[in-house]
Amino acid sequence: MEDSVAHDDSRKKVPELKRNYPVFRLIGGNVVSFFGDQVYLIALPLIVLAITGSPFKMGVVAALERLPILIQPFTGVLADHFNRKKILFLCDFGRFLLIGALGVLYIMDQLLIWEVYTAAFMVGVLTQIYHTSQFASIPKLVQRKDLQFVNAINTGILQTAVFVAPGLGGILISVFNPGVGLMINSLSFLVGCLVVLSLDIESNEPKEMSSSKVVADIKEGFKFVIKEKPLLYTNLAMLFSIFGTTLFLTMLVVHLKATVGLDTVLIGYLFSIGGVSAIVGAFMTSVLTRYFSYRSILFFAGVIGGGSIVAFGLYDAFVWLVIMNALGTISAAMLNPCIVTIRQKLSPDHLLGRVQATSRFMTWILMPVSAVIAGMISEQFSTTVTLFLGGIIAILASFIYLHPSLKFV
Repeated sequence: MEDSVAHDDSRKKVPELKRNYPVFRLIGGNVVSFFGDQVYLIALPLIVLAITGSPFKMGVVAALERLPILIQPFTGVLADHFNRKKILFLCDFGRFLLIGALGVLYIMDQLLIWEVYTAAFMVGVLTQIYHTSQFASIPKLVQRKDLQFVNAINTGILQTAVFVAPGLGGILISVFNPGVGLMINSLSFLVGCLVVLSLDIESNEPKEMSSSKVVADIKEGFKFVIKEKPLLYTNLAMLFSIFGTTLFLTMLVVHLKATVGLDTVLIGYLFSIGGVSAIVGAFMTSVLTRYFSYRSILFFAGVIGGGSIVAFGLYDAFVWLVIMNALGTISAAMLNPCIVTIRQKLSPDHLLGRVQATSRFMTWILMPVSAVIAGMISEQFSTTVTLFLGGIIAILASFIYLHPSLKFV
């Protein structure tokens, strides 16, 4: 109870959303970062295919990028006990250097696959730390009543990038080469560094951390998530849903390029068109939560999203792919703000980082395995089989959202 009161008191000094310029700067920085990430999602698979010609190698790269999920509990301790502003800056600066180096090496025709493996792993580490710290910082920047709306805006901005960036990225990559795409992504992180420097994020006092203290803090995060049943069951649903969607996402560009036969421009347009619907989906959550429970929204969005993946893998007509991609992205855009807001509302301030880190660990732990399996299935059978299995798993996972504890969130 005391934690909850302190949590609310800390927001009394935060301005109303319409005058909350720091959070607008943070969202603006995310716009640029999301833009670069969407170009990166097209460029990296094309680079791996150009170097190796192997779908399996792309699975290995994706697995290495996701392997740092295993350090998520530790990232929560970092976010709760150290200066979040410095953490965010260092993570953005590190990714600026790493991805920029990959782009330069590829343009110079000097890039080796082991360098891609190494950079993918290191970028994965920095990304895990960054997202946990940003999650824990947002409730300090906005009033509690604005959390759902700000999370929806953030997701909507992501989908705006999904709308604009892939089409432009596809054109740039077709005119130049995928190394240019990596350079764009690298510069987006440099902009992120400048945005973070402009924010007045309340600092946590650095604490001396012994190994026993770290373990105790990690345990505290797990105990809280397990005790709060809405957190536990949304995490379980996400665990299996993410396993299925990772099968899909790992092979998405490879499927469109090698199986369907689309060029980079059409792949970019496909992603962009899907992003239009996802923007609507993100902002719809603020309206839907007035009339429907989180439980209903999560279930129906999960079923529709999984079904769209199944259908995406069965046909190769461009119009059909556009429609299914739009349904999938709108579903994901509805899920994300709801999940994030549930975690933020149920977590006391001193546990925000650890709750997010623990939840991500629980829900993302199978992503590296799924990425490798996606490469193995695609190499042994086809990318179509991989996508079909991913969609079926995502549909089945959605039924976990119907757990009775979610009625009361």
